[in-house]
Amino acid sequence: MITGELKNKIDSLWDVFASGGLVNPLEVIEQITYLMFIHDLDDYDNKEKLQASLFGEGYEYKSIFDGVKEINSRSIDGNKLKWSVFRNESNDRLYSIMNEAVFPFIKNLHSDASSSYSKYMEDAIFKIPTAAMLSKVVKGLDEIYDVIKKNNDQGTDLRGDLYEYLLSKIATSGRNGQFRTPRHIISLMVELMDPSPEEIICDPACGTSGFLVATAEFFKNDQARSQAVFFNQKNSEHFQNDLFHGYDMDRTMLRIGAMNMMSHGIKNPKIRYQDSLSEQNIDRDKYSLILANPPFKGSLDVDAVSNDLLKICSTKKTELLFLALFVKMLKIGGRCACIVPDGVLFGSSKAHKDIRKEIIENHKLVAVISMPSGVFKPYAGVSTAILIFTKTTTGGTDQVWFYDMKADGYSLDDKRSPVNENDLPDIKERFKNLAGEKNRKRTEQSFMVSKDEIVKNDYDLSINKYKETEYVAVQYPPTSEILANIRNLEKEISNDLNELEKLLSEEKR
Repeated sequence: MITGELKNKIDSLWDVFASGGLVNPLEVIEQITYLMFIHDLDDYDNKEKLQASLFGEGYEYKSIFDGVKEINSRSIDGNKLKWSVFRNESNDRLYSIMNEAVFPFIKNLHSDASSSYSKYMEDAIFKIPTAAMLSKVVKGLDEIYDVIKKNNDQGTDLRGDLYEYLLSKIATSGRNGQFRTPRHIISLMVELMDPSPEEIICDPACGTSGFLVATAEFFKNDQARSQAVFFNQKNSEHFQNDLFHGYDMDRTMLRIGAMNMMSHGIKNPKIRYQDSLSEQNIDRDKYSLILANPPFKGSLDVDAVSNDLLKICSTKKTELLFLALFVKMLKIGGRCACIVPDGVLFGSSKAHKDIRKEIIENHKLVAVISMPSGVFKPYAGVSTAILIFTKTTTGGTDQVWFYDMKADGYSLDDKRSPVNENDLPDIKERFKNLAGEKNRKRTEQSFMVSKDEIVKNDYDLSINKYKETEYVAVQYPPTSEILANIRNLEKEISNDLNELEKLLSEEKR
């Protein structure tokens, strides 16, 4: 979430666009995203060069800026396309370089014209109209990055935060039930799933690709995993070309997502335009891991929904249909960690019960992590949970782990300020040792519930159905003692009033 000084800097940047005549919020978002992408390419290039020097032999990195680039029939030194170089040029020179060299360069950055990046960048247009405005925007973005560095925030999904904040300014955020997942919740889900380099991962409602980026960072930030990926040719090629998949129905989001992945070093993610719930989506039994926060949009046209999903649960509700979709898209043994609204856990309709029964009876439900309603504030106060399950087609649910998350490291009001209370480390620790959770009492923050008990409760998965409250007896004094105390208080009040009355009488004299 964007607050404080960073919020003020972005507001100022928004004003620069408005004063220059760009007032369409999606156009503003795209133009800012292009420039952030150009900035991040420079940062990523420097980071990879440093990493290559630290790793030494065996870790090769070829800079995208090395050598001479042929752009619009002109030969240009690649290093002049770096943000850190051209940002210091005069206004007119800066505008010329950006419009005639840098922007065409990023549009054609991917050598494969059929790649996701090339596909969604082909209709990208540079719309900043004047040199003076571009200079202000570049300066504004530099200030934004300075604030991020000063606050020790790595900005892993800054595009997503930016998109969310700008839409919130015009009150359209969440209009289709689409709320970006906070980065620390995404990281929690990735760490719980502990993906391997051989995974095939998908987010069927990827937006700005936050889950996919976090997974890539998960591999890069751990030395053992990083070596397993980048020092193994097979794993490295898989990481770049086949590990990451995502769909969305918003081309702007796809463009932002593709740039987000590219700027984090994933050269060829499989991100495409697709209605995940329709017959258009033919991906079945394909993925080893699904990470998602699908839109809680309410209802949609049943005629547009794939028939095999309706066979699992006949409904118009997207949150239920996406669960059915995840089951279908996973291969046997594939795992899913997804966010659902609380209604999915206890809804009494046939469709609600059908999807819960499908996961519990035919697959292996592993965990239900209940999250506080403030997690998505200030954009929504909806209560949600993380469901974790494995596709088996032969059952396997025995004991389901429930965790009652009460704090996520941030205040649960609209400000979402950092606080000391944080259950996330405890969740990670306990999830790694579920065997040790079996004897925990229902009065504790986490506990196990047997499948038989869940079935008896009509497949209800709400934590309050199983959590027990421990009542501590309070010893009160006898009524005679209470009455005596009240009379003593009355005497004290009466004496005080008499004293006050005396003082007032003396003042009148």
